[in-house]
Amino acid sequence: MLPENFPFEVELEYKTRKIETNPKWGENPRNRPIEKLIHFGVIPLDKPPNLGSHETAAFVAKFLGLKRVGHGGTLDPHVTGLLPLALERATPIASTWLTSDKMYVVIMRLHDDVPSEKVKKVLKMFEGKIYQRPPLRSAVVRKTRVRTVYKLEFLEQEDHDVLFIAHVQHGVYIRKLVVDIGDVLGCGAHMIELRRIKTGPFIEKYAKTLHDLVDAYTLWKEEGIEDELRQVILPPECGILHLPRIIINDGAVAAICYGAQLYVPGIVAFSPNIRKNDIVAILTIKGEIVALATTAMDADEIKKSSRGQVTSKTRVLMERNLYPRLWKTAKKT
Repeated sequence: MLPENFPFEVELEYKTRKIETNPKWGENPRNRPIEKLIHFGVIPLDKPPNLGSHETAAFVAKFLGLKRVGHGGTLDPHVTGLLPLALERATPIASTWLTSDKMYVVIMRLHDDVPSEKVKKVLKMFEGKIYQRPPLRSAVVRKTRVRTVYKLEFLEQEDHDVLFIAHVQHGVYIRKLVVDIGDVLGCGAHMIELRRIKTGPFIEKYAKTLHDLVDAYTLWKEEGIEDELRQVILPPECGILHLPRIIINDGAVAAICYGAQLYVPGIVAFSPNIRKNDIVAILTIKGEIVALATTAMDADEIKKSSRGQVTSKTRVLMERNLYPRLWKTAKKT
């Protein structure tokens, strides 16, 4: 699942031509021991029906013997599809999925006969900025807010049932959207089926079921075969591929792990689309996730600066002992 050229799978802006890393330090994300991956990994889970998001996460935590499992956005019990899970030390990554764009396959049932051309026309009317008030049964304050519907793609219609794909900003309630579409059509409508097919960096194609997890874990525990489990539990680096990123040199890794902020001299490369106050992933040259951070500079400032503080807040994910504390070595010498 990890891109072969990770972490440079997107075009980056380079601060230096000197890109060196000591092979004795850190670990290749692809080669982490499976025991460590279980406590520091992500699962692109295909949630089954009749099971809530919290119940699903709790089941996985209990089955794997973990204290914490975070999930990437609540799905109602009857809704299926992508529910990415972050295992134990990787749980901070789950918060970045909550605010990512989503894609759903929707079946809308109309309450009267409506020609397909009219349905297509009204779906187009709901693309762009919309005002939406969360339904009664929701986890947020019920006040009107603005959200973006990027695209509503009509697929087919059979009698009163309309199949379409919704690509939306986080926080759009599809059930409420369907009701509003029915009101504009003048016939009324309700949602009869919903499936999430994309969230954060994950797409439906790579989703794994609970059965896949149970079978793969049992195979590893009983026969020591880990290949199948590695297809289900992915390195946490797979969970941040939707974020802008900053690559740092070996000398800056331990300092960040011990609580320091990132400064310009520690940067090797960075995404050219970084803005101030963005959440970014900080990675080593080997591609290991070091921390999630809030930026204090945008990409243009990072490019032009030779010094200065780049991050204002960090959430460290890497263990402290993987890279040496080089600032202490420098002080002694």
